[in-house]
Amino acid sequence: MAKLSLFDRRRRRVRTALKARSGDKPRLSIHRSGRHIYAQVIDDAAGKTVAAASTLDKDVRAKTGATAEAAADVGKRVAAAATAAGVTKVVFDRGGFLFHGRVKALADAAREGGLEF
Repeated sequence: MAKLSLFDRRRRRVRTALKARSGDKPRLSIHRSGRHIYAQVIDDAAGKTVAAASTLDKDVRAKTGATAEAAADVGKRVAAAATAAGVTKVVFDRGGFLFHGRVKALADAAREGGLEF
């Protein structure tokens, strides 16, 4: 078996702990790349994506996705889409990313938008 990178080990550790305490709540999963940030609310029981937002959305595309302001905008958008779909309580899945910078900005904006986690 190949040795896992620190990122993959952290992702596995976070996801395992998350599934142990999530119950039946959907998870707010994020992915951060160098240029963009993506967020989606996933219902694992049904295997469906309930809501999604990213810096690639057409009305946001003019801004760069590599800033905390853009991440906060994505957080507000995914919170609005999730509440429109009837989801208010989620579990935050940061993947292997540290809770810092753009990830924290997205989480704080999602909380302000009405999601509880």
